[in-house]
Amino acid sequence: MRVEIDNESGFCFGVLSAIGKAEEELRKGDELYCLGDIVHNGIECSRLQKLGLKTINHDEFKDLCKARVLLRAHGEPPSTYSTATKNGITLIDATCPVVLKLQQRIHRQYQELDPATQQIIIFGQKGHAEVLGLVGQTDGTATVIESVDEIERIDFKKDIFLYSQTTKSASSYNQLIEKIEERVPSDRKFIHNNTVCGQVSHRRENIREFAIRHDVILFVSGRKSSNGKVLFNECLNVNPKSYMIEGKEDIVFKWLDGVESVGICGATSTPKWLMEECRDYILSIEN
Repeated sequence: MRVEIDNESGFCFGVLSAIGKAEEELRKGDELYCLGDIVHNGIECSRLQKLGLKTINHDEFKDLCKARVLLRAHGEPPSTYSTATKNGITLIDATCPVVLKLQQRIHRQYQELDPATQQIIIFGQKGHAEVLGLVGQTDGTATVIESVDEIERIDFKKDIFLYSQTTKSASSYNQLIEKIEERVPSDRKFIHNNTVCGQVSHRRENIREFAIRHDVILFVSGRKSSNGKVLFNECLNVNPKSYMIEGKEDIVFKWLDGVESVGICGATSTPKWLMEECRDYILSIEN
């Protein structure tokens, strides 16, 4: 049996940087908190927890004083920075540069906005950490829509400034843009911004090609990863024998009966070592 790991799967730049900063700070030996799961992968979070990283929520964060807190790649709203200043908290800011740039763009747009005639729309997953950070740049006034089906939430009597969560599907975003263009009155302005992360977007095409090449696909991802769900569906669309697993314990060897080629891939939140562990487990059992 041939078992191949997709070279382009695994941590994106932003997540890799955040994990690296966490490990660097933990080596110093001082107590370190992380505001929310550092990555949407339970196994990787458990590994870092064993090294001393303590995950807290926003309510717990508000009660901290003079502590060290890591901000993950997803980014945070301005209120988080205000709380840190008020409570004497030292922030280790691991916000992804792509997300940070998007936050700054939305914030500038909001400062120039006339709310009586203009609006900011964010195409993203409601409640997602990155989206909460983006909405925070507008003092909570931006409208979040998750799909074309929610287009009625847009006020077409106002100018529209559209942005996308960085990890959303580029094709879905373009579809939304087309539907909005069909509805915008001639006397209203519609500005759409290209804010889908190119690195993440490229993976969709690559992972489809990878999935086609193999008899069976094992897609390694945390269940909470929105990027994982998107990329897994790309695999499933071209290879019905695609299975999502969190780790080697989820592998069902009946899936591999009579199979000559197995492809292992994952989300931008999936560590490479976890995919390698799954590969080695399959090969050890086969031997």
